[in-house]
Amino acid sequence: MLAVEGLEVRYGAVSAVSGVSLELAEGATSAVLGANGAGKTSLIKALMGWEKAASGRILFGGVDVTTWTPWRRARAGMAVVPERGRVYGDLTIEENLVMGAFPRRPSRKEMLEVLERFPGMGERLREPARLLSGGQQQMIAIARALMARPRLLLVDEVTSGLAPLLVAQVFATLGDLAATGLTLLVAEQNARRALEITSRAIVLQRGRIALSGESAQLRAEPRLLDAYLGSA
Repeated sequence: MLAVEGLEVRYGAVSAVSGVSLELAEGATSAVLGANGAGKTSLIKALMGWEKAASGRILFGGVDVTTWTPWRRARAGMAVVPERGRVYGDLTIEENLVMGAFPRRPSRKEMLEVLERFPGMGERLREPARLLSGGQQQMIAIARALMARPRLLLVDEVTSGLAPLLVAQVFATLGDLAATGLTLLVAEQNARRALEITSRAIVLQRGRIALSGESAQLRAEPRLLDAYLGSA
């Protein structure tokens, strides 16, 4: 479904992503790991079209989308849960979900069906999103992305800053989504949790792939993984 070939993302003279290549089959799950500043968010932004690729190619469903706008990628079936969720605080939960489905106008029934994954949220549709806790806002950010009916869901460090219990809830939700067959690419600093819900993983170090393999294999070699993450 997704193929990235020699992708480079630059900010002026600084290379944030350099020569990254990866493949993600339909229904597969993959983690992008790395310490802060390793290039995870820049990679996710480039895949969604929020950052321009300096070189390389991004193929989605066999089609070269490297120069496509974000909205065109979204209409093709890509959706993103951005870093820290970033819901629209002044909008209600319902309005946030409508924004996720744009330009479609979703029915209330559809919104409630999506919110079934997030206990208690269905009764709060008319509340401003800013009244939600940090963990609840992350859940709404995931729900908003699901309203787009994506074929590929990109998830960028949505557990950053959350308490351990909330981190567990977010990853449980992502694991459930993976079990439905939704294709997932999860960028995370929390390597242990990310490896539990994915089948493959790459580790970025200064914008380059320093390590890759099966998630189960990497879980079995924590010292090796820590060495790369600690020096990223």
